[in-house]
Amino acid sequence: MTTARDLSARCVAETVRELFLTANTVLPADVLAALEGAGERETNGLGRYVLERILENARVAHEEGMPLCQDTGLAVVFLEIGQDLHIVGGDLETAVQEGVRQAYRDGFLRASVCDPLTRHNTGDNTPAVLHTAIVPGDRLRITALPKGGGSENMSSVAMLVPAAGEAGIRAHVLDRVRQAGPNPCPPVIVGVGIGGSLDQAPVLAKQALLRPVGRPHPTDARLAAMEAALLEEINRLGIGPQGYGGEVTALAVHVEMRPCHIACLPVAVNLQCHAARHRTAIL
Repeated sequence: MTTARDLSARCVAETVRELFLTANTVLPADVLAALEGAGERETNGLGRYVLERILENARVAHEEGMPLCQDTGLAVVFLEIGQDLHIVGGDLETAVQEGVRQAYRDGFLRASVCDPLTRHNTGDNTPAVLHTAIVPGDRLRITALPKGGGSENMSSVAMLVPAAGEAGIRAHVLDRVRQAGPNPCPPVIVGVGIGGSLDQAPVLAKQALLRPVGRPHPTDARLAAMEAALLEEINRLGIGPQGYGGEVTALAVHVEMRPCHIACLPVAVNLQCHAARHRTAIL
């Protein structure tokens, strides 16, 4: 017989606070490595200069404990909740929201969340967007993703006809990046979600952004091949770093897929700027 394990809501809040503080000031090692590699490949002078400044900005942000970008993002949180875990001393969602509130207050991070109609700011960057999944075990996996508005604005979801097939999917992704141009602050990471439903495809696309940069799809050779082909096509667009031209418009393309209805072909594209910020903790 399995015994439930207790985890305090206070511990959850403290962890979420630290994740968002760190995510907003320290780029993950895989992102830094991808940017350094991009600088070695880029032949356009302005593009190479931009990449050098991006890396310098990351260094200063880390050393000074300052935000990587003025846009410290909408707080997106992925929770994998062990079915044998019990949160005590409060409820899970309240604890997560409190952790976000504390992070943006204590880190002097910009509060960017507002009422969609009045545009009145909530003042503390809550409510965060939560995506939850129940998984085996008694642990809680928390991933904090501060998502900037500029790249989010350039994202999209489309309901293609099934006959569009892979060629239609690739054309849609390429067209989305072409139309976005310099607006999402390239070099970007392109998250693509295929299948599921109208609401699931964008979540898949956002989850794709959490994979280590440039790592091919680990279980589906078809998707790994699609990622490589799309990356090559996107970098032939010539948009380049911050839109100044060059060979590096995207650092990576990551695709996730789920089965869908026979009458549907949902495709979502979630663009991520070069400040690909996220952190994970397991409690």
